[in-house]
Amino acid sequence: MRHGEVHNPDGLLYGRLPGYHLSELGRQMAERVADHLSARDITYVVSSPLERAQETATPIAKAHGLDIATDSRLIEADNVFQGKAFGVGDGALRRPENWKHLVNPFKPSWGEPYIEQVVRMMSALEAARDAARGHEAVCVSHQLPIWIVRSFVERRRLWHDPRKRQCTLASLTSFTFMGDKIVSVGYTEPARDLVPAHLLAGAKPVKGNGKAFGA
Repeated sequence: MRHGEVHNPDGLLYGRLPGYHLSELGRQMAERVADHLSARDITYVVSSPLERAQETATPIAKAHGLDIATDSRLIEADNVFQGKAFGVGDGALRRPENWKHLVNPFKPSWGEPYIEQVVRMMSALEAARDAARGHEAVCVSHQLPIWIVRSFVERRRLWHDPRKRQCTLASLTSFTFMGDKIVSVGYTEPARDLVPAHLLAGAKPVKGNGKAFGA
């Protein structure tokens, strides 16, 4: 699961910075997904250590009488633009001081290599599978790592246009295992009606909005 909306009035790419919590809307999203999952056979809830993910996991764990486990492998991708406004329409790509970080979109050169994200996210998925074997687990993480591990499993290239990630706020990307092998991938948006239109999966970004789209 991707976490819900974050209180981010300055429109920063907050990345791994501490102190970013769910907005009131984000809490509503988390509750909506908890209701959506209330009848599921969930025996394990694990989250990224960042506050927004832990807060998203809380109502799901509570609904199933579980404690929240924390797995640092589910954390947001590292990014050199963390703490800065960097997005559509803000002129970031025209600033010479940023150019050295934008030379290789295939790695990418501005942050944690895609393949490293795959390794840690696959490891986290397998650990959750083992913790809930025969049942279901919920892992709360962040948009980019979720999209990258899904792309890997579905055998797509890892480099991509960030605006086209199918990983909306509070969405569920589901991996079904048969034994130790992933046999299918699913995607749902239980809180879709709560998500601002410009932040829905595949929506065209609006200038000045959704700057931290990798969060």
